[in-house]
Amino acid sequence: MSQPTTGTPAPITAETPARRTYVLVPGFWLGGWAWEKVAARLRAEGHGVHPVTLTGLGDRVHLATAETDLETHVQDIVNTIVYADLHDVVLVAHSGGGGPVTGAADRIPERIARVVYLDSGPMADGTAWTDMNEPAERAFVERRVAEQGGTAYPLPSWEELEKTGASLEGLGEAERAWFASRATPQPYGAMTAPLALTGAAARLPKTLVACSFPMEQVHAMISSGHPFFTALAGPEWSFAELPTGHWPMFSEPGRTASLLAALEG
Repeated sequence: MSQPTTGTPAPITAETPARRTYVLVPGFWLGGWAWEKVAARLRAEGHGVHPVTLTGLGDRVHLATAETDLETHVQDIVNTIVYADLHDVVLVAHSGGGGPVTGAADRIPERIARVVYLDSGPMADGTAWTDMNEPAERAFVERRVAEQGGTAYPLPSWEELEKTGASLEGLGEAERAWFASRATPQPYGAMTAPLALTGAAARLPKTLVACSFPMEQVHAMISSGHPFFTALAGPEWSFAELPTGHWPMFSEPGRTASLLAALEG
């Protein structure tokens, strides 16, 4: 199935900063393939781009086991960076990629220039993805995982995704068909295993890019002391907006590339 088009991408201008190295980590159900248009755009401007396919997903779906967990995915990212001998990396997490990216930055902070959370966010030490869900959503996920055999979370229907708060804005029939045709079940161990952090990446520059939720809501949650947002109050954090749905690499690949290229190193 051919990749859908989404109109003319926004230009990367002459003011684009110096060439950089990007490591792009997708969210649930996705492999490195999800970044194809964003990666092509960045590479055309001379940037180094390394999309990551985590173990058990995409073309590595055959490697999924009951033992595939969050630490497996943290190590996937670390190995991508170390074995390619990458330095000054802009490490980008989309959605559920926030957990493994947070862990990888903690393991090798000396190789990271900036961590970017694209409609995503960091996870705290000792926290699992499932800990951040309301009881009803957790029960829904557990039911779907049980139906799959207990080790993986299959891609829900579009209606079910919207009920969980995932915005489908910008995803037409072509984008949805392309997404669904390549999506693979998410290893459940990566959703339930707690993240272990040392705090080594605490002072790294970090950027939150809000796509499907208002920036006003983010700042309100930070100000209120919400436990999942308190970390974003630190001086290392900056913020940007890219108004679209929850999958900006599909709905706005050109603007996503432009925004990433415009961030400070």
